[in-house]
Amino acid sequence: MQKVTKEVYLKWYEDMLFWRKFEDKLAAVYIQQKVRGFLHLYNGQEAVLAGALHAMDLTKDKMITAYRNHVQPIGMGVDPKRVMAELYGKATGTSQGLGGSMHIFSKEHRFYGGHGIVGGQIPLGAGIAFGDKYHGSDAVTLCCFGDGAARQGSLHETFNLAMLWKLPVVFVCENNGYAMGTSVERTANHTDIWKLGLGYEMPCGPVDGMNPVKVAEAFDEAIERARRGDGPTFLELKTYRYRGHSMSDAQHYRTKEEVEEYKKIDPITQVKDIILENKYATEADIKVIDKRVKDLVSECEKFAEESPFPEKNVMYDAVYEQQDYPFIQHKL
Repeated sequence: MQKVTKEVYLKWYEDMLFWRKFEDKLAAVYIQQKVRGFLHLYNGQEAVLAGALHAMDLTKDKMITAYRNHVQPIGMGVDPKRVMAELYGKATGTSQGLGGSMHIFSKEHRFYGGHGIVGGQIPLGAGIAFGDKYHGSDAVTLCCFGDGAARQGSLHETFNLAMLWKLPVVFVCENNGYAMGTSVERTANHTDIWKLGLGYEMPCGPVDGMNPVKVAEAFDEAIERARRGDGPTFLELKTYRYRGHSMSDAQHYRTKEEVEEYKKIDPITQVKDIILENKYATEADIKVIDKRVKDLVSECEKFAEESPFPEKNVMYDAVYEQQDYPFIQHKL
């Protein structure tokens, strides 16, 4: 793994702050009904992505995740203006406005979604890894899902085959404690989700998901194992989301005091403190970064606001039509 240097800390701070402010802006425009449908925000979980990206080789490695998926493609290299435009349903979006919040996608940057079906991406992530192994690539796929998805049967089927075929995939449970709104303690007899890997003799373990250094170290080991051909790893990233499951979540299942306690270990604050303590930057330097982030968020908003909506025919062009579909009688 690359050493965690001054430059890495400064990049982490700017990236994580931008992801946070980007989604804060999404929350604001959602309330204004400029973004419709569902909106699942990543606030609090940024260290998972920051650490993962540090360990990945972005020239070949891949990522697939669930519907809390706005900042991951940005980290992988997708233009954030296009991501925001997609959420606005605009033609300049990553899927011409047809995917929306839950279905950001970029083949060019090896980000394979954005999936609305809970746990639906788990077998798909293994499938991407199977394709790489089949074609002789040493690329590794990161397959991310939440603690709620860990209860899906497809996870067990996938774990079994991934170990049997030694697929180059890292399974990542971003355990933010509550799935949609039910605590881990109420969904299973065990609370250590990572132990599910033990039944398949899969290397597995818990990781402090609020610390990007700990995350990077765990991912580096797992990615290198997969790249060597030694098969998958299952990591449980213990993290926390400050906002609700989605914008419609009233959050009756937790207290405001609990949220405030977790904010004391905010990954952005942790990184900022290290920067200042080690004199990697001054308060004045931090303010310059903060302004740069604020300006970029404004650029993204302006781009999305001014972009056109897609023409209606684009919607129909994306629908597959089979002329001789069985059981359908066409009138002459």
